[in-house]
Amino acid sequence: MTPDLQREHLERARRVGVRSTLVGMAINAALAVIKGIAGVLGNSYALIADAIESAADVVTSFVVLLGVRMAGKPADANHPYGHGKFEPLAAAVVSLTLLGAAVLITVESVREILTPHHAPAPFTLGVLLAVIVIKEVLARYVGGAADTIGSVAVKSDAFHHRADAITSGAAFIGISIAVFGGEGFETADDVAAVVAAVVIGINALILLRPALSELIDTAPAPEIAQSIRDIALKVPGVLGTHKCGVRKVGFVYFVDLDVLCDPDQSIRHGHEVAHNVGEAIHSALPAVAKVLVHVEPADDFGRRSRDMVI
Repeated sequence: MTPDLQREHLERARRVGVRSTLVGMAINAALAVIKGIAGVLGNSYALIADAIESAADVVTSFVVLLGVRMAGKPADANHPYGHGKFEPLAAAVVSLTLLGAAVLITVESVREILTPHHAPAPFTLGVLLAVIVIKEVLARYVGGAADTIGSVAVKSDAFHHRADAITSGAAFIGISIAVFGGEGFETADDVAAVVAAVVIGINALILLRPALSELIDTAPAPEIAQSIRDIALKVPGVLGTHKCGVRKVGFVYFVDLDVLCDPDQSIRHGHEVAHNVGEAIHSALPAVAKVLVHVEPADDFGRRSRDMVI
């Protein structure tokens, strides 16, 4: 990828990520206020817990926004591989914040269960129905943006929105039981809040894994390396491939590839083959920022492969 194309790719990813994150922040801020007021007036801790989740979404979306902005910056003298690691770092922070919110909701819900109180007001059900629809639509919108740019941070932000829909759904069920079940079912919405918190906590751990994997340079899906090998094998002069290392850095990939060539050809020929391999990979996979191609003589590789395990 040429510097101009790389900057264009990073700018597009940054633009898509920032736009979806800002939309989510605005909606979450409004919902946090609405749900908090409705929860207090309607005597529903499940709805208050939902408001806490939305408020946490605003904070973590801001973290995602910073991560996406930093990850979209091009490489410089101090960061020759770019600033992509800010993106999974932001995703890890979001996941850990989700875990914290789940713990907070659980503790407060248990406290409410142990404290006698009145059943929630019926009007809170209408608030929750509207929230569920809004948050699911928002989760799909942000999730689509995350898939478009390959961002684990924006993906975690999308789940944050879906987590809000989950807590709202659990709260709806709990409040319905408390309202229509009558005396003895007053704590149903608090139990629902605990169930929602457990679901959020589990999914936060699931989201944390890919973020940490990217931070420690765990290899991406094997299909990516295989597609790179397939592209290289179609380049004239390439007789085979050897090692293929791929690592994801924010929105882009860096590739180290060994190709096998005719040992009787000149160094100039090997250089041209390596250049053509790099160009072919960049053309087919725009998300690949850099390709380091190492040329090996095919017969030398054959002798070594018989003598040692590689």
